[in-house]
Amino acid sequence: MSKQEKTFHSKLNRRRLLQGLGGAGIAGLAGCSGGGGGDATTEAEETTEGQQTTESQETTTESGGPSGRLRIALVKSPIEFDPIVLNDVPSTQVVDRVVEGLYGYDESTGVVPQLAAGEPEISNEGTRYVVEIHEDATFSNGDPVTASDVKYSYEAPVDEQTENASELNMVDTVSVVDEKTVQFDLKYPFAAFKNTLAWYVVPESVREEDKQAFNTGGNLVGSGPFTFEEWQEGQYALVAADEDYWGEPMPNVAEVEFVPVEEATTRVTTLKNGENDIIEEIPPKQYPTVRSISDASIQEVPGIGYFYAAFNCKEGPTADSRVREAIDYAFSMDQAVQNYVEPTGIRQYSPFPASIAEDWEFPVDEWKQIPNDKDIDQTKSLFDEAGVPDDYSFKVIVPPDDKREQIGITISNGIKEAGWDASVQRLDWGAFLDKYVSGSEDDYNIYTLGWSGTPDPDAFTYYLFGRDDATLGVTNGTYYGNNSENGKRVSEKFIEARETPDREQRRQLYIEATTTLLEDRAHLPAYNLKNSFGVKDYVSDFHPHPVDSFHLSTGHNNVSVNKQ
Repeated sequence: MSKQEKTFHSKLNRRRLLQGLGGAGIAGLAGCSGGGGGDATTEAEETTEGQQTTESQETTTESGGPSGRLRIALVKSPIEFDPIVLNDVPSTQVVDRVVEGLYGYDESTGVVPQLAAGEPEISNEGTRYVVEIHEDATFSNGDPVTASDVKYSYEAPVDEQTENASELNMVDTVSVVDEKTVQFDLKYPFAAFKNTLAWYVVPESVREEDKQAFNTGGNLVGSGPFTFEEWQEGQYALVAADEDYWGEPMPNVAEVEFVPVEEATTRVTTLKNGENDIIEEIPPKQYPTVRSISDASIQEVPGIGYFYAAFNCKEGPTADSRVREAIDYAFSMDQAVQNYVEPTGIRQYSPFPASIAEDWEFPVDEWKQIPNDKDIDQTKSLFDEAGVPDDYSFKVIVPPDDKREQIGITISNGIKEAGWDASVQRLDWGAFLDKYVSGSEDDYNIYTLGWSGTPDPDAFTYYLFGRDDATLGVTNGTYYGNNSENGKRVSEKFIEARETPDREQRRQLYIEATTTLLEDRAHLPAYNLKNSFGVKDYVSDFHPHPVDSFHLSTGHNNVSVNKQ
């Protein structure tokens, strides 16, 4: 899905959906600050071209302050800036410079203190987290960051019934211990809660004074190294270095301008002619063009995402696992990914990005053996066995994204080759989002989509396959969790895994449930995208990131612009 588009279900985490939809990765969501996975460093080293890892080259004025304007071309325009409610990647790419959380991500997927003074104190069998806020932490308006602000930031998404409420549904209560100490009591020992502690912290008094202005940037206040300056929707968003920033390091660059350039070829042209210093999301066909630019390089790292084909497990022939397996026989996902995704993405054989799979030592080699090689005779045989009428017409719906459309067309062509009719409908995001969750055979049999999340298996299992009050029984339109006894057991195991503190027990639950859903073909895993950027050589220390899309001013990098 386009990185900026929103979904409209009331409780599921839209940020994760959005991110998966777009291409460049962020936490979220569809666009927030969450989501990476395990050991991404090795892959990053293998796939990054020209990544600058030397000490940042500081560009300063005579007074020693930051200087220069960095122009970054985004695929879409930001649309809102209140982190309590925002659900799109481009907006998050701006807000991440302005608003911090108690914790954030290091150069890979490790969780490190930001506003927090140190590691959380964990007790009560993993259900209580006590966090001390750094004594110097202040918002850009000079107000101290307090435990009350943290409490407010975690409660507001739920109290206001925002689409982000499920991000925090494991929290029972948030208590103010003292001005700089906050206590979280969880409903169960949620093992991935440390990633939840990366949630944004906003000043309660400022946001409550005028929520609309807070969301449009008029009075957006955060504790980060940049301040929000101005925004013209569809034109640009501008942030500036906060010379009174409480933390370290002080940004090297004085201003960062985010400019939406939707058309890929145009985006590449703006890099070549120097109109923009950095461009995001390089499509496969544009890789040779960017590589040919003499004063630029491609910098990339595998994101924390998952793109897949899913079946309507509620109604129609695809509710039968034999039909789903028949369709798996109708085409080669390996070939489709090679044809339409590489080199901007990599083949993925489970819901888990490679970094998470490696960190958790999941049996990926075994899972790689589950997809079928193309065998049209097997497709015909299984369709006949399942009683699919000869005149049945399969409906494949895809979002407005070329890669996912090509996957859908490949599936459709395989079904046609077997002798049945199939059609592919490319929908705008609003129409797609209405249909893919309906579970109606009239709307679809198969759809293609994507997901992003935090560096924990829970982010790629509970929201997609778990069935409880928080997920509304929708499970992203698949309905697998209520499709069969297998589906129910998979859902139960994923829910049990998120409530189990022991890592090895969680690992076994994930392996068992994932193996079942892959064998049942509830999803056909397809690929994961890299967070790819074209970067001018005069930009130093830019850091593509598996979770946050990119970092500009952190403890491990500090971008500067050194134009001659």
